[in-house]
Amino acid sequence: MRILLSLILLGFTALGSTALLAQTPTGDAANGKRLFLRDGCYQCHGYGGQGGAAGARIAAIGLNAQGLIRYVRAPAGQMPAYTAKVVSDQELTDIHAYLQTLPKAKPAKDIPLLNALEKK
Repeated sequence: MRILLSLILLGFTALGSTALLAQTPTGDAANGKRLFLRDGCYQCHGYGGQGGAAGARIAAIGLNAQGLIRYVRAPAGQMPAYTAKVVSDQELTDIHAYLQTLPKAKPAKDIPLLNALEKK
């Protein structure tokens, strides 16, 4: 009886996980690129998400879409908060999908100019 109850609970847990995965919105990278440009994200973070003086590097970030949404709603540092009235969760999910298409930054050791400067 205990084994049967465990199997039933395991089945409900698996079904619940599948339902949660099905509810996770997916992003549209093409729309995300459009929004990234329209909303001016590039002004601080660069066209390639490489970052700059006013914004952090955000290309190929380790945050999932929900993490990005939470950060944009309540950021640390100089970035202003953006409410859902300004940019919706779906729009941020699309921006996240776009950011995931951008290449990761090269390690410093793979950039010849930086290596040449280090040798001086």
